[in-house]
Amino acid sequence: MDKVSIGLRGWRFDEAAVFDEEGEFKPREEIPKADRQRLSRLAILVNAPCNACWLIHGEAEREKCEVAEVVYGEPGHEVVVCAEHEADFLYWFREQGGSEYAGEEELQRAFHEWFAGGERAPEGYGGMDHVDTASFEEIPDPTVPDTGERAIDAPEDGKRVDIREFGREYPKGE
Repeated sequence: MDKVSIGLRGWRFDEAAVFDEEGEFKPREEIPKADRQRLSRLAILVNAPCNACWLIHGEAEREKCEVAEVVYGEPGHEVVVCAEHEADFLYWFREQGGSEYAGEEELQRAFHEWFAGGERAPEGYGGMDHVDTASFEEIPDPTVPDTGERAIDAPEDGKRVDIREFGREYPKGE
């Protein structure tokens, strides 16, 4: 199996690690922890506004923001950008010292500061060439459980459930 992007380009997953033979997501406990963390974060990011658009328009004009198409960085400290602003991120990363933040929590903050300061990629700066290696028909289309299947039943004894007891799968920025 190959590496695939799920939801947004950028983060790549080994197909065999996240999908079963029928193209469905494997049970959560069978997916490696790092992949689970990224998949959990993608559920939030998939319809998020582009960070650069949001820095331009702000929360008050969020409807003007393009939806993110690409994710870079680590879960919780990632940068999500639309196709138009991907070149800005890549220019910052490749040419303006952004690569020193690779794998670091400061990546998002550093890019935001650079972009909010008015910096941009030069006109015509090449972005990333994304190559589709599989036809749309070949891409797995796993079923997504409906909200009823994902719901957690209330405890029968009437006690409140403290979700912190379940532990956090999401990185704590260690």
